[in-house]
Formats: sequence, structure tokens, C-alpha cells
Amino acid sequence: MHQHNDWNPRSEDALNKALKTYDAMRENCPVAYSDYLQWSVFRHSDVAAIINDHKTFSSQVSRHLSVPNGMDPPMHGIYRELINPYFSEQAVQQFAPTCHDIANRYSYKINQGKAIDFMTEFAWPVAVAMQCAFLGWSEQHIGTLTAWVKRNQKATLAQDRAELADCAAEFEVIVSGVIERHQNKDDVTARLLQERINGEPLTRSQLISILRNWAVGEIGTMAAAMGILLQFLTENPNIQQQLRADEAKIPEAIEEILRLQGPLVTNRRKTTCPVKLGGRDIPADSIVSLNWVSANRDDSVFEDADQFRWGRDHSQNLLYGAGIHYCPGAGLARMELRAVVTVLLNGSHVLESAGETTAAHYPGSGYASLPIRMLK
Repeated sequence: MHQHNDWNPRSEDALNKALKTYDAMRENCPVAYSDYLQWSVFRHSDVAAIINDHKTFSSQVSRHLSVPNGMDPPMHGIYRELINPYFSEQAVQQFAPTCHDIANRYSYKINQGKAIDFMTEFAWPVAVAMQCAFLGWSEQHIGTLTAWVKRNQKATLAQDRAELADCAAEFEVIVSGVIERHQNKDDVTARLLQERINGEPLTRSQLISILRNWAVGEIGTMAAAMGILLQFLTENPNIQQQLRADEAKIPEAIEEILRLQGPLVTNRRKTTCPVKLGGRDIPADSIVSLNWVSANRDDSVFEDADQFRWGRDHSQNLLYGAGIHYCPGAGLARMELRAVVTVLLNGSHVLESAGETTAAHYPGSGYASLPIRMLK
């Protein structure tokens, strides 16, 4: 049975006014079909139900191996156990000084009192530099990885299968070079090369999948998050000053700003049987797209959900997902974002807008360009 399209995720409005579009869909058509994304789910309650029901909604969606987020129990648990130690509190604390150094270095570059594009001059290079440092990769990868992530996002939006296959092949080349150079080192990538599952080393495709997740998944969302945070702060100078006066408030502000506009728009699941959701009949083997950004703006969970509020209960915040697929790197991401915001606030008296922003298009979030000025 062919479904009619309830919405077009690639329309001008959906791409350039994403929040407004998702809010309207959540109110008017919370489970919606489109040829592009198949079934999109916009309500918090539906998203929460799906992520805790692995039997009905499988994470094995992609034709490509995805370790561990494209796996279901029990395999997911085995691989998750392998990667969790890399993101332990101790590992994050050890890495914190490096992140502060990177944020400081790039902050110094942009802190000249003149207008800059924050995304190009700070967010993208810092996101890549931090991830390279975490993995033990040299900073010579910054340009390559930035270009790769943007190319991959563009191909995803266009659903250009040939281009996506090219992107996958190009990433294998990048990682193959990295693997060669890390055989005898002592860093995260080198440790990963030594890992065993049931006594067997990780296969090359498993290694590439994990590194692609860590390198690429993180870079796009971290750059988007930095842009969303900065844009909010330039629009809200009073909150800027509150954070300068009391740095202890920074982590709460970050959670709340990114609840308002998340850096990761969707994740996918696949139905294992026919299912009824939001009054719609969804066949077996259908792709279901969880809209995290919309779920976090749901008034039934967060009062005045489109407003920044101090003192919110963030236990229902889906910024880092929930359940067994909760983002393993959440602690790392929080530390990195705190370092960035702290450094930028300390290095300036005012952060202000320096012109019109351009929206990043799905599957990206936040801003493609963000003109700002840092004044001492």
C-alpha cells in the first residue's frame, strides 16, 4: 500500500525554519509519512516508547555495519561494554586540559574584535581538533575530516547513493592510513586496535565503523552544538552576563539551550512487525525516524517548552538519547562544550551578532554560517 506524503522534509520551510516546522508537525501530525524519511515521529512520548522497545523497533537499519548503535541486544551489549571504558569519567577528566588548550588556542585566533564566521573559524576546526586529539590523530586531518563531514551531509540530504558510497570509500582510505600509523602507539586508536571480542580481534569493518562513529558522528554534532550555543548567547546578553558572573551555571545552561534546539535531528529504527503508532498503521520493515529536536520541545513534558528556563528537570531531556543506546560520549561532549563556553565567555566582555545567520540543512542542525564579534 502506497502512503501519501504528510509533509516534505526537504521543503524550503522544513530546511530553513526547522524548529517551526517540527513544532507544527508535533501538534498537527505527530506520526507523519514522507517518501524521503518514511515515518517521522515528533512527540516525546512516542520517541521514548520506541527507544525502549527493541523487539518492535530494531536499530539494525543501515546496510552498513554500525557498531554498536546499529545493533540490538544481545550483540549491542557486548560491543557497548567494549567501548564504554573509553568514555569513563576518568578518561574524560584526563582529556579535559587538552580540550581547554584547544578552545583557548582557537579563541585567541577569533578574539580580535572583528566580525568572523563562527562556524568556519571556530566551531568546525575546534570540533575536529578535539576529536583528533581524543583519538590520538594528528591535526593534519582537520581540513580532510571537515570537508568529509560536509560532503557526507550533503549526500545524505540529496539521498545520492553513488555519492554516499564514494564517501564511505573515502573514509576507509582516511582510516586505513590512520590504522597503519597507530600500530605501535599508545592512544585511543592504538588501544582499539588491540581490543578483542570473544578472543578475536575486531574486524577491519568493525574498526572502521567505530572510528567513523567517533570521528564523524561526533564532529558534526559538536560543531552544530557550539553554533547553537553561541547564537543563543549572542541573542541573550543577560544570560551571557549571568554565566560570566557564575561559571557553575554553565552546564545547566548548555543542557537547556541544546534542549531548545538539539544538534542531532534524527535517528532511525526499523519495525520488525506491523505496529500502530499515534493512530497510524505502520507496516513491518518500515523506517521510523525519531525526531529528537521535536521531542525535546514537547509542551506535555517541558512547560513552556520553547522558552529558556533555569531550574528545569532535565531527566526527560533526550539530548543524548535514552535507554541502552544513550550516547556513550555524553560525558565527553558535556566537558568539551563546557570548556568552549567557559573559554569564550572568559575571553570576551561581550559576544554579539555580526550579521544574518544561515541555517544548516538537514541532516545537519544549527547554522551553516554564524557571523559574530568578540569584544574584550
